[in-house]
Amino acid sequence: MSTKLLQATDIASGTFSLLLVATLAATVLLLMGTGWVSKKWKLPVALAGLVTLVSALHYFEASQLWQASGQMPAIYRYIAWFVTMPLQVATLYFFVGAMSSLSIWLFWRLLVVSVVMVLARYLGETNLMYPTLGFLIGLVAWLYILGEVFFGRMGEVSAKSSNLSIHRGYFWLRLIVTVGWAVYPLCYFIAGFAGGVAENKLNIVYNLADLVNQIAFGLAILTAAMKDSGSNR
Repeated sequence: MSTKLLQATDIASGTFSLLLVATLAATVLLLMGTGWVSKKWKLPVALAGLVTLVSALHYFEASQLWQASGQMPAIYRYIAWFVTMPLQVATLYFFVGAMSSLSIWLFWRLLVVSVVMVLARYLGETNLMYPTLGFLIGLVAWLYILGEVFFGRMGEVSAKSSNLSIHRGYFWLRLIVTVGWAVYPLCYFIAGFAGGVAENKLNIVYNLADLVNQIAFGLAILTAAMKDSGSNR
């Protein structure tokens, strides 16, 4: 697949290249970080690194596709989201599970709901399902995840934690899942029901959202895990 020389005004192509480099760097940092934290934090940090690795592979292909064709079919993004978003939910589960035991049924509920969330949006956006129905199912699934994060067992464990670094880490993770993930249904709504938006602008928003939702997510976990590991030495 051929590539073209990037122009200074081609912001959309620049964000694809930015995400490729940033996710690769974050992957290396997070995988190295598994050696800097205590045993209980190795799994969530490694999972965060796996999220950015999958994203890097996606952006390697996506950046070439965008530069060659100027298009980004929905299926390319959703293939990545089918993996990264359930992985992030699992990462959040194991992050809280490092503080206190959680039900295995909670893990499977969150995993299934996260898959349903992405699948419904994909089916709706590609007209394999009524777009309104896909939007509503995806929205309900996301709200269920937020309910577990804020008011469920994970929220209770975080609220009872006396470790300030872990409490702050969970705060940032919860903020990312709430505010950062809100970009996806919002863009879905604008593109599908509010007159649409230029593809290059939509890709800029999606790319920058992934920058926060995946890289900042992983760095928040690594920072909290390192602070907790350091305080216990």
